[in-house]
Order: sequence, then C-alpha cells, then structure tokens
Amino acid sequence: MAAEPHGLINAGAADPESEAFRASTRAWLEANCPPEMREPLGDEKQLCWGGRRWRFASEAQRLWLERMAARGWTVPEWPQAHGGGGLSPDQAAILREEMRRLSCRNPLSSFGISMLGPALLRYGSEAQKREHLPKIARGEIRWCQGYSEPGAGSDLASLRTRAEDQGDHFLVNGQKIWTSYADESDWIFCLVRTDAAAPKHKGISFLLFDMASPGVSTQPIKLISGKSPFCQTFFDDVRVPKANLVGTLNAGWDIAKYLLTHEREMIGGMNLSSGGQGTLCEVAVREVGLAHGRLADDALRTDLARYEIDSLAFELTLQRIKEQSAGGQGTGALSSMLKYYGTELNKRRQELAMSIHGARGLLWEGEAKSAGEIARTWLRSRGNSIEGGTSEIQLNILAKHVLRLP
Repeated sequence: MAAEPHGLINAGAADPESEAFRASTRAWLEANCPPEMREPLGDEKQLCWGGRRWRFASEAQRLWLERMAARGWTVPEWPQAHGGGGLSPDQAAILREEMRRLSCRNPLSSFGISMLGPALLRYGSEAQKREHLPKIARGEIRWCQGYSEPGAGSDLASLRTRAEDQGDHFLVNGQKIWTSYADESDWIFCLVRTDAAAPKHKGISFLLFDMASPGVSTQPIKLISGKSPFCQTFFDDVRVPKANLVGTLNAGWDIAKYLLTHEREMIGGMNLSSGGQGTLCEVAVREVGLAHGRLADDALRTDLARYEIDSLAFELTLQRIKEQSAGGQGTGALSSMLKYYGTELNKRRQELAMSIHGARGLLWEGEAKSAGEIARTWLRSRGNSIEGGTSEIQLNILAKHVLRLP
C-alpha cells in the first residue's frame, strides 16, 4: 500500500513553461538537498527554527538552509527585494510538490514566515520590510506571537497589556500566555492596548520588539505531553521605539485579524506535512507489513484509505482558496474552515499513527531515538483545536460570515 506523493494537484496536461520549471527545480533539489535532509526526522529537535541563538543539528541542516535561503525558496512567493524567490503561486506549488517527491525537509520553520511576514508585506512600512523580512527569510531572527492573555483568549480583544505613549517610545506593561517558544525567540509581534477609553476593538496597536529588551521575562508552561513549548511572558516597563509600531496607532485589530487568517491556515495545513516521517501509508507498511501485496491489517487499511482521500481533498481545497486569494487580500473567514478541518484531520492522523505503532506507540521514554515521540505528538495534537481560536469560535465565524446564518 505504498502511496504516491500528493502530486495530483497539477495532474493533466501542463504548459511547457511549467514543465521546464518543474524539471529545473527537480534537478536543483536533487543536486543541492543533502541526503541527510531527505531522511525522516527523528524528533522535533531536528526541525530548523533559526534565530540568533540557534545551534544547527548538523552541517547538512546549516547547508540546506543556506542554499534554500540564497534562492529565496524559504519564502518562495515573497518578492525578491525582501528575500523571497518571487515565484508565482503555480511555481511555488510545483516547488512544494518536488520537495515532497524527493522527501526534502522544510529548511526553516518560522512564525515569521507563516504569520508575521504576510502581515508586514501588507501593513508594514518600507523601512520595516527592509529591516525584518530578509532576516526572516534567512532564518536570522526567530519570532514569537504576543496575543493571548490570562483573561483574553477567545475574546482576544479584551486584552489588557498596555503601551503608554512616552514621546519617542512606548512603555509596555502586562502579561501574555501560551506564547509559543517565547523563551527561545529573539523578537515578538505583540498586541497592546494604546487607548483604554476606546471600544475594545478600536484601542489596540501592533508592536514589534526585541525579547532581549530590559523588562521582558518568560516562564515555560509544562504540557500534558511533558514538553514546554508554551510560555507565560511578562512585560515590566519595556521601552519600545515608536518606529516599531506597525500600521496606524489604535488600528492594530485589523492587522491582528489578517495575521490570524494566516495562522489558521498554518495550523490547518500542519496535516499536510509528514514531518519527514513519510506518508502514513509508508509508515504503516514499515510497521505493520504486507500480506499478499496489501497491508496486513484490513481495518487499518480502510481507515488509512479514508484518511488519504480526505487529506487529498483538503489539500486541493487549500490550494484552490490560496489561488483565489493570490491578490494579497488573504482568505478571510474561509481560513476558519481551513483551520477547523485541518485540525480535525491532524488529530485523525495522530490517532492513526498510534494505531499503526500499537503498544510501541505508548512508549514514553527509553533508549530508542524516537521513544515517546509518537505518544507526545498525539497528546500535543489535542491542542490544535484550541490554539489559533477554538473550534467553537471557528464554527461561529463560518456560521456568521460564510453561511450567513441568523
């Protein structure tokens, strides 16, 4: 039951220009992606996040990032002037397909790429774009997101972290929570209240600042998986230059909503990544084995077939929506659909991974390189339906803004 890569999106006759780009892309990847960067990931630590304090797991990891960044292919659709590859959506799709075909790892995981970058491209000043986007593309700065607070989760606009105007700078005080990788990040994009008298959606601004600034501190939060990717983040009289305000003062909610559409796309699209482990079908063949040319477990084979069909349908839907929004307007309320369904698919994926590995999937620790990783990833996936807006919030958005229900 070996599965073909999801290269069916461009099935059918392709134009000569696209085929030439595909051939040259495949040749470049074959020549430049180190063999080690085509092997399955042993665990999450082998992901490359970049940043000022990043230590490469291997020389191959460093080389792969440098080569992809030099071509702008860490952010293939960004303008070349800002460190991107300047590719069209179709070319970027071909690049992703060829990377999957060759089992190339993602050279850089980054909230700067998936969330902040699109917001800066739309709302940032030219100076902010020149300063931050190339560093994001090259993996030089690692970003975290300062949105949720202890009293402002799903009702994010109730946030209380404040930024007081001090003439040439803001003075930021408050607390954020569930700040992913805040203790390992270099900079933060942060929502702050700059007008306490305005309606709650109207008095919010969008700031960027260095996590090394005096007055910033973090405290990891241990999860059920045993890991601590989230943090509490505290701001005590943090000075932020006025130049770090993105967009207009008190109009940060518009930027926040736009960025959330990209975050929800990212969370929903996590299902499409195998994490370097191969497709579920490939993993099942390795772990369960074949009988008469078919997966030995009939029930598992049926569940995998259903999952693969639904996953491919979701991938096609995701690409269609991205192509429709290629004008730079974002996906709007449809991002809630992508986030909700992608979340459910990822939870199914992790349930199937547990079934495939059987009792071995329950291992929590041991000498094996990946001991505990399967169970921890399964437990971590439960948070997908909370982060980026709960599933209930996404369904409410769809009911109101897509289905137009009363």
